[in-house]
Order: sequence, then C-alpha cells, then structure tokens
Amino acid sequence: MKIYPVILSGGAGTRLWPLSRAVMPKQLLPLVSNRTMLQDTALRVAGGPELMAPLIVCGNEHRFMVAEQMREINVTPLGILLEPAGRNTAPAVAAAAAFLLALDPQAVMLVLPADHVIKNGPAFTEAIARAAALVGEGALATFGIVPQGPETGYGYIRRGAAVAGTDTGYQVERFVEKPDRATAESFLADGNYYWNSGMFLFRADRYLSELKEFNPAMALAAESALGASYRDLDFCRLDEKIWNACPSDSIDYAVMERTTHAVVVPADIGWSDVGSWSALWEVQQGDTDGNVLRGDVYVDGVKNSLVRAESRIVAVVGLDDVVVVETNDAVLVAHKDQVQRVKQIVEHLKSRERTEHLHHSKVYRPWGHYEGIDSGDRFQVKRITVKPGEKLSLQMHHHRAEHWVVVSGTALVTCGDKATLLSENESTYIPIGMTHRLENPGKLPLHLIEVQSGSYLGEDDIVRFEDIYKRS
Repeated sequence: MKIYPVILSGGAGTRLWPLSRAVMPKQLLPLVSNRTMLQDTALRVAGGPELMAPLIVCGNEHRFMVAEQMREINVTPLGILLEPAGRNTAPAVAAAAAFLLALDPQAVMLVLPADHVIKNGPAFTEAIARAAALVGEGALATFGIVPQGPETGYGYIRRGAAVAGTDTGYQVERFVEKPDRATAESFLADGNYYWNSGMFLFRADRYLSELKEFNPAMALAAESALGASYRDLDFCRLDEKIWNACPSDSIDYAVMERTTHAVVVPADIGWSDVGSWSALWEVQQGDTDGNVLRGDVYVDGVKNSLVRAESRIVAVVGLDDVVVVETNDAVLVAHKDQVQRVKQIVEHLKSRERTEHLHHSKVYRPWGHYEGIDSGDRFQVKRITVKPGEKLSLQMHHHRAEHWVVVSGTALVTCGDKATLLSENESTYIPIGMTHRLENPGKLPLHLIEVQSGSYLGEDDIVRFEDIYKRS
C-alpha cells in the first residue's frame, strides 16, 4: 500500500501573535525546535514504510517560503498545490485527492496539518499502520488522541463498537464540539472519548465519493479547479475563478460527521496542535523553575512562564504563569490563563487598519528579504538581503526615488539601459520613474541599505515589467 502524506499548510495562526502573522504563520516558524513546524511535519513522514513524498497544499503568498523550507531539509515534495483563497480543509483535501488519483488510482492519503507537534514518532508510525489496515476496506480513519486531561480547547470523538475482526480501531459514535470544563471531566472519566486531532487516513477515491454524496458542489468545484490548474515554476496553481466559487467547510463537517464509514484509531503520541502560547509552553521542556526561555532573556523570581525574545534583551522579574513575547515591532504580555484573548488583539489591529497582524518588519521574498529599520515623513530606510544568484523584478516606481549602498557582497544594478557592478561601500541612485533591477551575481549573500524618498512609499507602488518568479 502506497501512502501519500498530504500536508495542509494554509492556516493563519493568529493565536500565536505577535510571532505568527498572516504572511508568516506559525507553521513556517521555528516554535518548538530549530526547524519550522512545517519542516518537522515533513521530516516526520520522510522515509517511513510505504510513505511517499509529501504533497503540500498552501496559499499563494506562502509558496516560495514553503519551497525554500523543503529545500533546506532536502525534501522534494510530490507537488505544491496553491490555493487562490482559503476554503477550509474539505476542498483542500478534495483537490489533493484528485491530484493523487491522476498519479495513482489506489492512492491512500495521510492528511496532516502542518502545525502540530508529535513527540512520539514511533508510536505515530505504529498508529498509521493500524489505520492502514482499516482503510483498505473502505473506512475513513481519524486519529483520536488519548486524552491527557480535561482539555476544553479541543473537540472530542466518542468511540463506538470495535471494528469487526480487529483490535485496531472503533466505529465513530459521534463528534463533540469543544466542551466546558465539567463536560470535559466527564469525558475523561467515561474513558470512551478521544481528542480530535484533525489527522486522517483514507483512500483518495473513497474520500471523493463520500464528498460527492454529501456535498456534490464542493467535490465538483475542487476537481474542476484541479482540472483547470496550470504549472507555475515548481507549483500547481488551482484555477482561481472555479476555486473561489467553491463552498467552504471542514473535513469533519463536510464528510466525517455524516459518513457511516468513519473509524477512530487511538493514538497516544505526545500530540498538541499548539493552538495557544500556553500550549506551546506545555510541549517544551522547562528549566528547574518551569520556565521556557528563548532568546536574550533575563528572569529573576519567575516561575512556570514562557519568555521569548526575538530582537533585544527581555527582562522579567517576580512574575509567575506569564507569557512574554517580544518581536522588533510588538510585545505581548499576558497571563497564561488569558492567552486565548490574543485573537482579540488581532481583531483590534484589523479594525484600526494597522499592519502588525499581517507581517513583521522583516518581510520575506523569493529572492531574499528586506527589513524596515527607520521611517519618517517622506523617507524610509530598509536593510535588503539578496540570495546568491537571485534577482528582483525589472520594475519602476511612480512616487519614490531610491539610494542603494552595498554593505557586503556584489550587486549588479540595471538603471535604464545601463548596467553597473557595485562592490562593498559603493552606491547608486535610482530616480523616480526609472526602470531598474537589482541582482546578486555572486556566490555570497548581498547586503545593502536602501533609502527611499518621495511622496508615497507603499509596497504597491511597484510596476513590474519582468519577473523570474512570475509575480503580477
């Protein structure tokens, strides 16, 4: 049996603000280890028995970061499907199923969110094997996490009778929404409830046939969007018009709660969806005072807290059970019991039309990244890094001029019909309205300082004439 991991990497992760943001969500961040959560997920299923290369589903704005992170860990995906817009998990899995069936009519899908923690890899591999024994008979398996306590932040699955002739799984009796504390305690005492992990194993054709029965419009839209897809560099772009008209729903609501073929496979695998800062604290090893510290941090008289510094020293004194997270443009301080209210901060930022929920001051691009270091009336200063062999688009600006100063590396600058090679400590000037391009012809990263001046300095004042990354 060939099992194809399908990694869903489309979430926004707003509950882990200010570290996780729309342009750089939690699955693309190194939260638990030195690798990102997406990288840990891909490596978790790399080289396992019967496991094929992963198929990754992500949003268009994350495509280059996803591809780069796979390159960093030497994983070559089976493909990267690009969603023009978020349509929840059911359509994403349907498009992935159609993609796999075109390659292998017997394909079995292992559906995994990109942002979960699994501490016990061997137990997870064993759970996959137990589920695989059931899906060959047409079952749609979900992994039920053996609960470690009366958790109110997870949905639950109540098991029914054991699957006939096996001791590997149970019929799903019902799915239960996130309970209150008393109800969660009763679930734990009952012994027949599991946490709903959001991970699944089933045959691709069985999933599509069930979806066609319960939501034919969704199944048709997902298959049609894939049928009208096209290659863009190393990506597969789903048709935007068809996809955006597709109904939106989760796998649970669209299929698993309605099918008569759902089974739950118990899994005691050290799992967490890392859905909050307190959850991130729980899955990491603390010091002797129960503190999880990362970055340039000083603590005194602090217990059972998470303190994370990204760009400067953070000092915390005389506090217990707190979360302190610092980035170079925002700081969060919260009691661990109140971290679910972080979503309200994000909503506040949206309502004020601010940008701190969208992106960090360091913004990643396929050619490298830039970081804002100063700004004021009619000027802006950025630190720009261009990877070896990469180039920005051929472009112009209507409202700003730019000065570039090379800090290290080599820059090939096109300005109008003139090309100039610049080295360390050399500079150039790009007038308003002048067609220009920056590229790194060397073998080392190019670092430069850009000073913008003009009446409007927004990123949307870019007119691209040519772009190797095919951006609009």
